Amino acid sequence: MSWGSLRDAVDVTRAEEAERRAREEADADRPQATRALVLSSGGVDSTTCLAVAVDELGAENVTTVSVFYGQKHRRELEAADAVARYYGVAHRVLDLSEILKDSNSALMAGSNQDVKHASYAEQIAEDGEGPVSTYVPFRNGLMLSAVAALAMSIYPDEVTEIFLGAHADDAAGDAYPDCSPEFTDHMGAAIEIGTYGRVRLRAPFVDDNKAGVVKRGLELGVPYELTWSCYEGGDKPCGTCATCRDRIAAFRANGVEDPVEYGTPGRAGAGGAGSRLPRVEARSGAHRWAGAGVTSCPGRPTDRSD
Repeated sequence: MSWGSLRDAVDVTRAEEAERRAREEADADRPQATRALVLSSGGVDSTTCLAVAVDELGAENVTTVSVFYGQKHRRELEAADAVARYYGVAHRVLDLSEILKDSNSALMAGSNQDVKHASYAEQIAEDGEGPVSTYVPFRNGLMLSAVAALAMSIYPDEVTEIFLGAHADDAAGDAYPDCSPEFTDHMGAAIEIGTYGRVRLRAPFVDDNKAGVVKRGLELGVPYELTWSCYEGGDKPCGTCATCRDRIAAFRANGVEDPVEYGTPGRAGAGGAGSRLPRVEARSGAHRWAGAGVTSCPGRPTDRSD
């Protein structure tokens, strides 16, 4: 790198840091959030966000929101319900499937594509930078817009933070551009403008990698054994799709093994469809649950606040 290029890079870094400090100072002068809506897929990242929200605001002020968007299986919806019950928070499910029914993403029920069992790096090396086969068109933008409207509807006179579990590994190589800092910064600004500043977007791990997410979750005692990340359905996660590989690597980077049991390596979706999650005991001991809690998806949305 030439001296001029190095100097330009340093100037950019300084400018970004100054901009970040300015945002932090502006945040310090704003009213503190009293409520949180956590966009929950039932996976590692969103469940860690849930733990952060509960730690900061208390379970009584936190609601998880999951989205049925036409995905091939219900395991992530079931896991999201399970972790909500564990933490004793209200839980809602929104149905946005009509909007994405024409998508041919490999995650969609109507797709003719199979999920690739290769890491994101391997997929990008083979296909080039840009959308991977599991990218769902503007999914985070769509879900955040819906949740922002929900927040303004149920808490019109309070300040609410929407938690999004985006992290740097997903944004790498432009695989999922709606996980990038540029996306969250601009989407957050749009949400604040459109809600009179009463709803804010918070992506606590957007500058961190998945190992950093797991590190924070381990500190908070997140029940990762209840979560589901695999792109395939079945009794057990496959262990070979990109998100399974990332998850396993993140736990090992923290010196621990992933607490979920994986199926036969290379065998997609080991186990039968429609399987049930383990029995869940709420932290408060208020109730126990032994079944799949999202019984209306696909179909109508559910609203559970117990």
